[in-house]
Amino acid sequence: QVAYRETITVPVRAEGRHVRQSGGKGQYGHCVVEFEPQERGVGYEFVDKVVGGSIPREYIQPINQGIQESMLTGGQAGYPVVDLKASVVDGSYHDVDSSEMAFKIAGSLALKDAIRRGKSVILEPIMAVEVTTPDEYMGDVIGDLNSRRGQIQGMETRAGAQVVRANVPLAAMFGYATDLRSSTQGRAVYSMQMDHYAPVPSNIADEM
Repeated sequence: QVAYRETITVPVRAEGRHVRQSGGKGQYGHCVVEFEPQERGVGYEFVDKVVGGSIPREYIQPINQGIQESMLTGGQAGYPVVDLKASVVDGSYHDVDSSEMAFKIAGSLALKDAIRRGKSVILEPIMAVEVTTPDEYMGDVIGDLNSRRGQIQGMETRAGAQVVRANVPLAAMFGYATDLRSSTQGRAVYSMQMDHYAPVPSNIADEM
């Protein structure tokens, strides 16, 4: 199972408005949030930039909670959303109908608006793979890594064997142990660990 993620690629000013009238007390929450993409791995950052009391203090954190809960449930493709900065800049409230829950929902709606308009991309885990192989299988090993969308990072000789380092999407590594065994007659070994997330190429994302 590949743990895909999603993020936005351009800054976007998004709006979340939750208004409901159903006899008696209604519900009212409205926020304007500026979302910006962050560097890969930086995570989520929330900033309160509201001035002039357009949103009372007690409703700011519920907006934050709504955004974060919506990030977990996922973006357009349904994967968790990562690496963005959210700055609440404006909004409005109602003396009677506003509540923490209404602003939490508004925050959630603002994130959904941002994902829709922020040119979102799917991110995939990229693994750091190291293969140790006898010299005669070197070409096969490199060719196979390339066919898996791998990017060769370096090669060296170690104890009479060749060591190849590559970054390869986890999605392309399924079945690798078996394939490596058969292509090198069981004489090559490999290790891999999580390295970073990177955007899925558009031709592959379209098929997901």
